[in-house]
Amino acid sequence: MLSVSGLSKAFGGRTLWSDVGFRVLPGQRMALVGGNGAGKTTLIEALVGLGEVDAGEISMSKDTRVGYLPQELMEAWSGTVLEEVMRGSTEILELEAELRRLEAALGEISDDAAGERVLAAYGDAQTRFEQLGGYQLESEARRILGGLGFTTSAMDGPLGEQSGGWQMRAALARLLLQKPDVLVLDEPTNHLDVDSVGWLEEQLRAFPGALIFVSHDRDFIDAVADRVLEIAHRQAILYVGGFAEFIVAREERVKQAEAAAAQQARKVAHIEAFVERFRYKATKARQVQSRIKTLEKLEEIQVPQRDDLKIAFGFPEPGRSSRVVVEIEDATVGYPGGPPVISGVDLVIERGEKFAVVGPNGAGKSTLIKAILGQLQVASGSVKLGANVDVAFFAQHQVDALDLSRTVEQEFRFAVGDQPKNRQLRTVLGSFGFSGDAVDRRVGDLSGGERTRLALAETMCNPVNLLVLDEPTNHLDLPSCDVLEDALSVYPGTVLLVSHDRHLIRNTVDGLITVRDGVVVRHDGVDEYVLNPSLPKPEPVAPARAAQPARKGNTARRGAQKPGAAAGRSGSPAASASSGTGGAGGTRELRKTVARLEKQVGRAEETVAELQRQLADPAIYDDPDRLAAVVAEHDKAKDASHDKMVEWETAMRRLERAGG
Repeated sequence: MLSVSGLSKAFGGRTLWSDVGFRVLPGQRMALVGGNGAGKTTLIEALVGLGEVDAGEISMSKDTRVGYLPQELMEAWSGTVLEEVMRGSTEILELEAELRRLEAALGEISDDAAGERVLAAYGDAQTRFEQLGGYQLESEARRILGGLGFTTSAMDGPLGEQSGGWQMRAALARLLLQKPDVLVLDEPTNHLDVDSVGWLEEQLRAFPGALIFVSHDRDFIDAVADRVLEIAHRQAILYVGGFAEFIVAREERVKQAEAAAAQQARKVAHIEAFVERFRYKATKARQVQSRIKTLEKLEEIQVPQRDDLKIAFGFPEPGRSSRVVVEIEDATVGYPGGPPVISGVDLVIERGEKFAVVGPNGAGKSTLIKAILGQLQVASGSVKLGANVDVAFFAQHQVDALDLSRTVEQEFRFAVGDQPKNRQLRTVLGSFGFSGDAVDRRVGDLSGGERTRLALAETMCNPVNLLVLDEPTNHLDLPSCDVLEDALSVYPGTVLLVSHDRHLIRNTVDGLITVRDGVVVRHDGVDEYVLNPSLPKPEPVAPARAAQPARKGNTARRGAQKPGAAAGRSGSPAASASSGTGGAGGTRELRKTVARLEKQVGRAEETVAELQRQLADPAIYDDPDRLAAVVAEHDKAKDASHDKMVEWETAMRRLERAGG
């Protein structure tokens, strides 16, 4: 269906990629990954005919229909959301107009022969209209819009009055309704919430045509793609499988390249030794010249730099805040002149806790964040920040505030002043992927992802103890997401993260704050069914006997508690039946088990905390071997802590069911 061979492109004297070749057949789904500025968008623009290449060929089957969703829209909207989405189905709409014309003609024709010709044309048009799904067009458009988060009233409202993010959703809906032969999407999840991302995964898995998409979302790539094309080091390498298979295969490729390069180096050393030994011996002159020519023709094996795949960042030590960082009591929040967006909010966030704020777009996530930051006054109740709380807030619009005329270093220095103390600005920029000559590039020449990375560096380099991030991974590449994940994992302060990136959420936060239908609920731990409500829940096991009543916890304020606190678990189903342990003796044994596991959990958490303190020390990043050892130990300790916590929770539930 789509074939690419020998593509090359240079930009500003820099080669983006060369000799790119691949094929995509109907039903295949290829994810395009690579660093910011590697040329992913340039490549897909060439594929859809919006950009030129310096060399190579792109060929498609005859009459192939291509649909393209760019990162940014440059389109004026005049109709409602529903009208604009349906407007993309041009063939169906033209057939509908033809049917109306033929119906009018039938009422005016008196000649039988002419009437038969019109009737025949009407029948043909009606058959084609039905084959294309014309009679279901509006209902299908509403189904797709609903899946992407639009309410019925929003569907019938003017699209031009919607925000840019909602307009992008409408453009995506229009493409899904069109069902093109080749669907090309550039960062389609950037403006979606976790619910809509899950829905989109299902739609794209069932998409019958060829799919090419750019994404940094590991879960999304794993759920959708069956191929991954990585652009790196001016090459495009195709891997078969999803993201997990790609990571394994890429690591194997790096190891093979390292082994081949080492073997080549040994060969070169051997030849050079021969040349040096016999250079001036006449009887060996021919062999010496032959080996010199061999060296000249030898093409050096390029090994992918592991430093390009993952970069580390150390936070400056923030000041110590009060134990309670955020406290909300019975708060109702909305916008002036409008109804409440969220109400009855009771929420406490303590020092060092890290939470992801999730929920459908428009449910009130931004409203909650604005209330916490004091940007929006509550209608009733109270919102308080604790003593000595210093806040850094990253919002997407901060990228637009960058001065495009400055260099990267000038912009960073202007934003942070003399901070961060005791560290070189170029060292900090290097940890965010701006090393060497990259710091001298103009901000206006950076890609969208590189600008986002620079804005994040400005936000995160100062020593604050409350970090609020609103969709920080939009436009970031995978290595940059790794930088952010590592940074948040070792950040010693409190975090509120608004994100649709489920991989980032799982690996950086302690719990979830859901905002749905005007209600805010705190959930300790990252429950997959809370994170992605569209997942089918497993069938509950039939109880062996009547369950003990579940003890209630404060769902918004505390949710599930750590060992030693109340045992109620926010967002969890009621306790199931006893596992069979009963009687006073069984209860005593369960109490002993719980007590033993509490101590083990405490020790495991202390180990994790100590390793996090080591990773928060900037000096560790000057010693790669020590850094690698501590990171590995930290990952192992986190897994062990999680396993112990699961054991403790299981034992607690058994104890509750036993009446203990």
